Amino acid sequence: MKRTPVVFIHGVWLHALCWESWVELFTGSGFLALAPGWPGEAGTAPDVRTSPEPLGRVGLDALTEHYAAIVRSFDVAPVIVGHSVGGLIAQHLVTADVGQAAVAIAPAPVNDIPLPASPGRLPPPGRCDPAGELVTLSPEQFHHLFASTLGAEESDRLHDRYAVPAPRRLLADLGCAGAPRSPRAVADVGNAGRGPLLLISGQEDRLVPDEATRAVYKQYGDTTAVTDLKQFADRGHCLVIDSGWRFVADYVLGWLDEHGIRAHPPQG
Repeated sequence: MKRTPVVFIHGVWLHALCWESWVELFTGSGFLALAPGWPGEAGTAPDVRTSPEPLGRVGLDALTEHYAAIVRSFDVAPVIVGHSVGGLIAQHLVTADVGQAAVAIAPAPVNDIPLPASPGRLPPPGRCDPAGELVTLSPEQFHHLFASTLGAEESDRLHDRYAVPAPRRLLADLGCAGAPRSPRAVADVGNAGRGPLLLISGQEDRLVPDEATRAVYKQYGDTTAVTDLKQFADRGHCLVIDSGWRFVADYVLGWLDEHGIRAHPPQG
């Protein structure tokens, strides 16, 4: 019996293993769950931190094409679940009719929604040259931007297991520090024929504030396609990896079921 694939796309400053608990949960729920890494991403976050140079060449074009090819490779159209820039890519793909549904968690803004000013303690992305340059978050910066709702001990543990440098080129493509945003940072919000889309925000998120996700949600207001918004109180940007991740994941599973997206699609 065929299983519905779920492709998880991680965001900047995190390794693909950030989805490890989600993959286990969705697999146990009957889905074909996988979290493929970015091009050039090594097997663990410590491995990436030791030799991060391959990630420095990754921009939004390459990242989008990488995941588009993965999503298109299945016989059954996948669900796409993305966090941060992964949430942007999930929207870009599902509104281009790639994949059957999408969940965008604390997504980097699409279209003309401005990227909020950094709340400090973050190295400025600057220009995208040289291409190999990377931006690293210290444990203190990670705590401030990702894990501000957590204690220092949990934040440090998450940083050690999941944090990796971010490509300066990719940050520039997202419009950081006033750089011109990539043409790929878009979603066809008017596509009425696309699959269901769920936007999720953490109301204490310092990197992608709740207000930015609400602004994106409003852009979908004129389409008849299913678009839902779920806000989690007292949660920051690390809501997919912190001790409350299960509340978010269970909500996503329930939302998929509500919209008729099952682990085993109808046969025939």
